[in-house]
Amino acid sequence: MSHAVAASGSSPANPSKKSRGTTNFTDISGGRKAKNNIATVLVYLTMLLALAPLVWVLYNVVKNGLPAIVSPDWWAFDMAGQPNNKAGGGVAHAIVGTIAQVFVTSLLSIPIGIFTGIYLVEYSRGGWLGRVTTFMVDILTGVPSIVAALFVYAMWITLFGFSRSGFAVSLALILLMIPIVVRNTEEMLRIVPMDLREASYALGVPKWKTITKIVLPTALSGIVTGIMLAVARVMGESAPVLILVGSSPAINWNVFDGNQNSLPLFMLQMYRAGTNQFVLDRLWGAALTLVLLVAALMIGARLISKRFSVKV
Repeated sequence: MSHAVAASGSSPANPSKKSRGTTNFTDISGGRKAKNNIATVLVYLTMLLALAPLVWVLYNVVKNGLPAIVSPDWWAFDMAGQPNNKAGGGVAHAIVGTIAQVFVTSLLSIPIGIFTGIYLVEYSRGGWLGRVTTFMVDILTGVPSIVAALFVYAMWITLFGFSRSGFAVSLALILLMIPIVVRNTEEMLRIVPMDLREASYALGVPKWKTITKIVLPTALSGIVTGIMLAVARVMGESAPVLILVGSSPAINWNVFDGNQNSLPLFMLQMYRAGTNQFVLDRLWGAALTLVLLVAALMIGARLISKRFSVKV
């Protein structure tokens, strides 16, 4: 009995035994804290170094381009019959040309890019066609815009005999946009959890319906963001419009016939026109207009993807 009492009272009589069985975390050493603070400062400094040129460029574009775009004439009129060294006119012809060329480019590039990305992730399974497609996409990703423009010029204009037009520009932009869409779609589809696919297959859902109803909606936000980045890139390309289409001071909606201006081409024209104040205002105004168009597309795409994407 005495042994039982001793056993039952051993716990409060010897509190050090409990403390020895509990693991206590020691304070972080001063050296580790110093290293953490140094790394934090370096991260913030590199972030500021990356943002500094972007903020500086955006500030100069807004400051110099804002006086031109606040005028209603800037958005409503073209430059037909308007000298470059005098006030008046607008950039409606360049906006129309840019939107038309990018629309045709997106109409052809986005479906091709998305379906190719789906094939590489969901169907290729390391086959020879998938390897060849991946290799070609990698090559096209590094092709300069001037090379794509010269290729389209040699094929579309010299070989087939078609005239220079906005559609020829779109063909060159397609070569630049497709690899970006393919690579982005491929990466977004790969990060979709395999458990979602397996759960759908376990319920007897066909593969094509699993892709359209589960995989694509889950990756929609990232896919749309990548598409908008591709659109932003091709929207600012200048080499194709220099080689494949002639400039026009009037509005032309038809990408298949006649000269057609665009914002990059208009900026190059203004750059060549001299240092007149009206010319410089149009140059900076066109640059700010292009930035605003890209920003509007990005915001719209974000809203669409947020509305229709699936929350996992």
